[in-house]
Amino acid sequence: MTTLAVVRKGNQIAIASDSLVTFGDLRLANGYEANEKIIHVGDSWIGLAGSTAHFSVVKRVLSAMDPLKLNSRDEVFDTFVKAHAQFKEQFYMNPKEEDDDPYESSHLTCLIANPSGIYGVYSYREVFSFDRFWAIGSGRAYAIGAMHASFDRLKTAADVARVGIEAGVQFDKNSAGPVRVFHTRAKPVPPARKGPAAPPVPKTSAWSAGLTAASTGGKPPSKSKPAA
Repeated sequence: MTTLAVVRKGNQIAIASDSLVTFGDLRLANGYEANEKIIHVGDSWIGLAGSTAHFSVVKRVLSAMDPLKLNSRDEVFDTFVKAHAQFKEQFYMNPKEEDDDPYESSHLTCLIANPSGIYGVYSYREVFSFDRFWAIGSGRAYAIGAMHASFDRLKTAADVARVGIEAGVQFDKNSAGPVRVFHTRAKPVPPARKGPAAPPVPKTSAWSAGLTAASTGGKPPSKSKPAA
């Protein structure tokens, strides 16, 4: 399995991973193969957890999309719905997990980091947009706990992400170093659009308003009739 983490802190975005691949009880450590669990497509870094078969397929499918849209929760959802069809048709993915599945499964879990934010995608194309941090993989619980404990103390998103992966490497038997970290800056949030200005309120002195109400018993004053 793996440990993958994403962090957003202020205007900083980071994604990090461990470097261990396993085949059952067999470990393929970093010194024997360049185990890159984070792929770079467009302006996005995408970290994948699950079968190693996903890496080549996901990179091939997403790289071919022009334009590749991963800059909001809705865009991520639409992109992975389109990708799911290609996973099946071009690369023969088996979309079945259980007989009572509500939807076809993409069999992958991934984290996305780009200047628009940090996102998570799960097997039924469920998409989450995270405000601070998140982690996936077999070491996720250790990573989330470590990032929660250090988020306010550490200065950068990259430092928080690194601490999360280091916790996974330390305690999860299916994660190992070295830790790989990628970071970028978040896009500035555009200012809120202002609505039309409210019409000016006529100025009325409190004294004259009070005098009118008192002299008329709370009713509008009537026009006086001319004397006969």
